[in-house]
Amino acid sequence: MILKKIWEQLNVKEQCKKYGLSIWQCPQFLFLVMGVIIIIIIIVSYLIAARRIYDPMTAGLIIIISTTILMIIDYIIVHSFERLAESTRMKMEFIGIVSHQLRSPVTNLKYTVESLMSGGGGETQKEQLDYLTILKKNVDRVQELIDDILVVSRIQTGVLNLKKKDFSMIDLVEETVAEVKPISLASNITISLKKGNNIPSVFSDPFWIKQAFKNLLDNAIRYQIGKGTIDILLEKRGKSLYLEVKDSGVGIPKADQKYIFQKFFRAKNVLKKQTSGTGLGLFIVKGVIEKLDGKINFTSKENKGSTFWFSLPLK
Repeated sequence: MILKKIWEQLNVKEQCKKYGLSIWQCPQFLFLVMGVIIIIIIIVSYLIAARRIYDPMTAGLIIIISTTILMIIDYIIVHSFERLAESTRMKMEFIGIVSHQLRSPVTNLKYTVESLMSGGGGETQKEQLDYLTILKKNVDRVQELIDDILVVSRIQTGVLNLKKKDFSMIDLVEETVAEVKPISLASNITISLKKGNNIPSVFSDPFWIKQAFKNLLDNAIRYQIGKGTIDILLEKRGKSLYLEVKDSGVGIPKADQKYIFQKFFRAKNVLKKQTSGTGLGLFIVKGVIEKLDGKINFTSKENKGSTFWFSLPLK
């Protein structure tokens, strides 16, 4: 039992997986790195002491004292990191559990409201229908928030279920555009798609790629004020497949651009216009693309629009 616990502590890969951290952020790995540094310092200290201090007992005592101090500092720092990592893991697990527990009643509430709106509970008066419509919109917003929080939890704990396979990016893009087209037309927004030549299939997860692309499209529609355009570009660039979404919306103020991929962040100009949103969409998009070994970035100018793009590696 004791040997098993020691092995679990020494198994850096499993410990990093437990906390949902990269190896360079993992307390156990940092402990090993600092241990190597301490050994190097001890050797250097011994070599210096051997040349400068002629009494072997004094030299040895200095090395023992310095080593002890370094080991204590090492333990305190790593133990603090470990407690912080454990706290983060427990927080994400708590968020995941609460979100799962909320999902079922919210879904039931949504179906009940939709049933009442469609006359499932008898004839509905206009005033009642108006109230039900408001209720449905709020239920949809809560469900969207719960879904986003669950995805964020999976990304941060490293348990995002990826199922990679070969698929046509052209088909995925065209299918997604067709799904959002009714919303774009209702918002007086024109979507155009430009495709490059000889676009190969891509080996990735089509479900999560679609979620990321749809999120960018939803943002492009949501943050457009009045009539506008969305231009989509799909092409092969070197050893990557490149997808770009360019809109003519409100844009992102320069001061806010460095925070745009953070959780729950929303630009000041968006808040002023009272546009709906959870502030998690772009965090999710970035997390998904990076989990799939892709790259994501953007350019934006306030009141002129934004261009978000991501690239995925080809085989």
